[in-house]
Amino acid sequence: MKKVDFRSAFIKSTLMMLYDIFAVNFSYIFVMLLGGGQQNMSAIWQRALPVTLIFIVLYHAFKIYSSMWEYAGIREVWNVALATVIGGISGIAVDLILSSIGGAASELKNGCFDAYFYVFGTLVAIVLVAGMRVIYRLVRRYYRERSLKKEEKLDRVMIVGAGDMGMIIINELEVNNYAKGKPIIAVDDNPLKVGKRIRGIPVKGTCDQIPELAKKYNINTIILCLPSVDSERQTEILRIAVKTGCKLKTSPSLLEMTDTSQGGRIRDVNITDLLSRPEVELNRDVCSYLKDQVVLVTGGGGSIGSELCRQVSKYHPKKIVVFDIYENSAYLLKQQLDAYHKGNPEIDIRIGSVRDQARLREIFDEFHPSIVFHAAAHKHVPLMEDSPKEAVKNNVFGTFNVASIAVEYNVKRFVNISSDKAVNPANVMGATKRITEMIVQYFERKCKNSTIFAAVRFGNVLGSSGSVIPIFTEQIKNGGPVMVTHPDITRYFMTIPEAAQLVVQAGGLAKGGEIFVLDMGEPVKIVTLAENLIMLSGYKPYTEIEIKFSGLRPGEKLYEELVLDEESSERKMTANNKIFVTKPVDMNDELFEKELEKLKKADENEVRGIIKEIVPNYKEAVID
Repeated sequence: MKKVDFRSAFIKSTLMMLYDIFAVNFSYIFVMLLGGGQQNMSAIWQRALPVTLIFIVLYHAFKIYSSMWEYAGIREVWNVALATVIGGISGIAVDLILSSIGGAASELKNGCFDAYFYVFGTLVAIVLVAGMRVIYRLVRRYYRERSLKKEEKLDRVMIVGAGDMGMIIINELEVNNYAKGKPIIAVDDNPLKVGKRIRGIPVKGTCDQIPELAKKYNINTIILCLPSVDSERQTEILRIAVKTGCKLKTSPSLLEMTDTSQGGRIRDVNITDLLSRPEVELNRDVCSYLKDQVVLVTGGGGSIGSELCRQVSKYHPKKIVVFDIYENSAYLLKQQLDAYHKGNPEIDIRIGSVRDQARLREIFDEFHPSIVFHAAAHKHVPLMEDSPKEAVKNNVFGTFNVASIAVEYNVKRFVNISSDKAVNPANVMGATKRITEMIVQYFERKCKNSTIFAAVRFGNVLGSSGSVIPIFTEQIKNGGPVMVTHPDITRYFMTIPEAAQLVVQAGGLAKGGEIFVLDMGEPVKIVTLAENLIMLSGYKPYTEIEIKFSGLRPGEKLYEELVLDEESSERKMTANNKIFVTKPVDMNDELFEKELEKLKKADENEVRGIIKEIVPNYKEAVID
């Protein structure tokens, strides 16, 4: 004999339907007997079949039997109530029809029962039908939670932010049977909420009390639900929470909530969340220069280049050409963009080097780009100190090649990606980046506005290839130590999307020859970054994971600058208060051409001396 699977949806629906047939009929019989109407039993039995059919049809129409009652909420209960009320009203119509055609119902006054029968019968039916489902939900969750507790100890969660997002996250945890943790307490900056409850979770204090409350209630996971709180306060609260040693998670930001590419509601807090920076607000009108254009991104498969492609793709260009020497990252980028944008804009990948003029000319001849973002470069400071000639070939003459061919093919706009290391450079990489800025201004003068040239200067980008975050993360993963060069070293940091967004907008603001400087906020101590990353990984710095200092590397400065001395007095804010523009430095173009020719012919031993001639403020860093 085949064993019946009582867990199947069909069996469950059938059993629930049989229960509803019983509940509806019992409700009206119970109310009639309670009111002393035993003499009307024949009328009850006569109406039973048509009324029952009406209720079952209504419950199907309101999808009562297709709802997952284990996860049901107010909406499902409301549907039961509404369907039952309509069924009760329909019962009056049934009694009137039966009365008109004769039968037991005709013995009733006006062909109907009294109001007491209909009102209270319907209310009892709502209680019985909805109540059974609520009980089913509670029982299922009780046993599921009990089962989970036996298998593994549930995380004890503190919700930070007793508002709408806090309520959404508590509900999400509940719907997932607390697999991601069980809310124990909540905190909120609003003192009026303290002592109250949010979805049954008590609000025990303010955000400043997070450490003591986490200890008191044995909290091991903290979820920040603060999408509408200003960025400075969010960062402050996050730094308070980091000190608890708890696992830190966060709800989506307002930007993530409107971005359909973001997956999931709750994610781990990462080091970028500790940057005290407001979200970048892009002016879509400024970025309209990209619409229906063919955009070429050199180094398009790299960290900055790939994000530039993603940002550019939002402004409806006709085509994006990704030019890179490394095919794997470029191929993956194309797959991502095609999957997200469904082929509009078209993404084309071409492999080659910016050193190769012939290959560049082939690309320009094939696509005739109207906008060029030049992100291809060697950027690793210590490696370029060991191979200065290669830095010159790629950074200096790669930029010169792309710029000269851009003029030849009447490109509308050329935006070069520079670095804060170009300011008073202490290393070869920074010095070559300063020369690329000079190349941009040289071509702006030479081409007489046929192509608008500009450079964008910004600092370190969190999470980019070769940045400290992946290196520190790997060191923490291996148990430490985390190696920092100097206890006082600081750097400016941006997130990859923020940097790319501002570069795209700077391209729209360019009039010709500008060096745009992105507002990098306050510089961050690298040792503080390391400490925070260790704590976010669930360890205590200096005790569980050691931090050691290795000393400054060749070409490394204790701090970076964003503008030259001669530029600072002329630095002006643009329409975007996150982007500043500096006054071009006077240059002798004829002398610059001769120096570049000399640099091209220099060998490995001569290259630093010639760089010094072109960039007089280039000097080796003094290492203590």
